[in-house]
Amino acid sequence: MQRRYITVDVFTDRAFGGNPLAVVLDAGGLSTAQMQAVASEFNYAETTFVLPPRDGAHDAQVRIFTVNKELPFAGHPNIGTAFVLATQVAKRPARLKFEEGAGLVPVEILQAEGRAVGAELTAPQPLNKLTSFNAAQAAACISLSPADVRTDRHPPLIASVGLPFLMVELASRDALRRAKPDASAFARIFPCDGSDAVYLYTRDVPDAEGCDLQARMFFPGLSGLTEDPATGSATVAAAALLADLSGERDGELKLRVGQGVDMGRPSLLLTRVRKANGAIVSAHVGGACVQMMEGTFRLEGEG
Repeated sequence: MQRRYITVDVFTDRAFGGNPLAVVLDAGGLSTAQMQAVASEFNYAETTFVLPPRDGAHDAQVRIFTVNKELPFAGHPNIGTAFVLATQVAKRPARLKFEEGAGLVPVEILQAEGRAVGAELTAPQPLNKLTSFNAAQAAACISLSPADVRTDRHPPLIASVGLPFLMVELASRDALRRAKPDASAFARIFPCDGSDAVYLYTRDVPDAEGCDLQARMFFPGLSGLTEDPATGSATVAAAALLADLSGERDGELKLRVGQGVDMGRPSLLLTRVRKANGAIVSAHVGGACVQMMEGTFRLEGEG
């Protein structure tokens, strides 16, 4: 059977930026093992597989795979998949609802001049704050000193709105630039609370970079620890965490988050978190997308 795929760069408005994603549009009949093999073949951070929804009120079931495992939820795969689906129909939807392991994920289609240009997702779960670590433990994971880690707003801790990450605030843009993963220190912390990845961010951002935070994310790839150019699930969790810690009781808190700059794939992620009576009502992350490649591969289903 011929199966169509489209690749897209996510969280960027230009080719060869952002985070690449492969979207397999004709995934019916594929087994879990086949999906994993296809994702490993593409060798992107994630590959998505679009299936008919279990509930007719929804638009699709979306399964998300890294090169070595399936995820219950992820950011740029939702943004990119929604963008791709919106470009494949004559009547463009304003919103899509995806069934995923973490729950139902609503995704709004961003439009400009009558065409889809990106998407924005709503996190499927409320903020969950889990295990905390000290500055020395977190710093060791990323080859920095404890003095490079800020703890005045929060200690390094695992947080999730659908997929857990170790959140670490750094004191300076220079520290963020110098960070690199240390495998032995990683192994002392992970896996923990279902997480195997660390998300670093700093508020120390030069005006020229055009954002409120700069971030990086390290995780286990096919051949060791690697870096992700844009991580929507971590970014929206960080935005929710910072909104939870802020003094505002009501309103919408927005952030522009840069990522991928230090690895040559600049990305811009736009977050907004709604609060009412001191509680988070919803958390969102979105951005632009650029279609890159399309094609087919032949694979009979065995699912």
